[in-house]
Amino acid sequence: MNLAKLESTAREMVSGGRGILAMDESTGTCTSRFDKLGVPSTEENRLSYRSMLVTAEGLSEFISGAILFDETIRQSVNGDTPFATYLNDAGIVPGIKVDTGAKALAGHPGEKVTEGLDGLRERLQEYVSLGARFAKWRAVITIGDGIPSDACLMANAHGLARYAALCQEADVVPIVEPEVLMDGGHSIEQCRDVTHRTLKTVFQQLDNQGVVLSGIVLKPNMVLSGKECTEQAGVDEVARQTVDCFLDCVPASVPGVAFLSGGQTDEQATQHLNKMNQLGLNLPWYLTFSYGRALQQAPMKAWSGDNSKTVEVHQQILQRAEVNALASQGAV
Repeated sequence: MNLAKLESTAREMVSGGRGILAMDESTGTCTSRFDKLGVPSTEENRLSYRSMLVTAEGLSEFISGAILFDETIRQSVNGDTPFATYLNDAGIVPGIKVDTGAKALAGHPGEKVTEGLDGLRERLQEYVSLGARFAKWRAVITIGDGIPSDACLMANAHGLARYAALCQEADVVPIVEPEVLMDGGHSIEQCRDVTHRTLKTVFQQLDNQGVVLSGIVLKPNMVLSGKECTEQAGVDEVARQTVDCFLDCVPASVPGVAFLSGGQTDEQATQHLNKMNQLGLNLPWYLTFSYGRALQQAPMKAWSGDNSKTVEVHQQILQRAEVNALASQGAV
């Protein structure tokens, strides 16, 4: 393990007023988004759209890293330069999603555990050869009647920790993503409690597996009211509850927290991040973003399958990236 290399890459991903573009949608997820636009989800269309995203001139001013899907990292931008090479040359760190999805957790109805550890060491070696410098693994935690269970939190935290250890062995920075879902009618206080339990369990497992925290990036949910909750917490409360929770759970040695948008609207994701960075606290880690839909929704709609819309797509991705980069500095 080259710790200096891991630490340098992790800092590059989360500092300097930039954030991470999550463009690692599985083929199924990409298909569902294309379907809403009436666009066939062919490999050619997915390649054309993703090529448009990364070729926006000046994107690296606001985007520090991009998470790719397995299909994408094997493709070339506009059929010319491999995606990872193109990104690296543009000043954007290329990364790769390595989990194989969340599956039903045996014996625990309504709960899931993320799979993908089998063969991960060998897959990481291949991804490194393709140019990946960081990886991502997402665990999903649902709030409901009697859940999440301790068994669910432990299973997902253990998987995240083993994945992270394998990444660091390969000199790949692990993005550790435990997502407490917004789905449900829970209050912001319930979300804070579950997020607290989740993060405490994750960091205990990371420690057990010998993961060096200065060489990871944390990608968590914000502390939010459930989508169906009748009382929706305002921007100020979300910012305060999230930062307070993280100060109690996230060790100072973690270089940065890159929040997921997790079903929030584009505007909400920006406002919440901006307010956290306006609290005036001397936080030990950078707070930035690793958004997928909150960055891509507008440019994908502008494209809508029409490859002549390059200018419009570039305008939209640059606008969304810039405003969130400003939010990572509390400057919106």
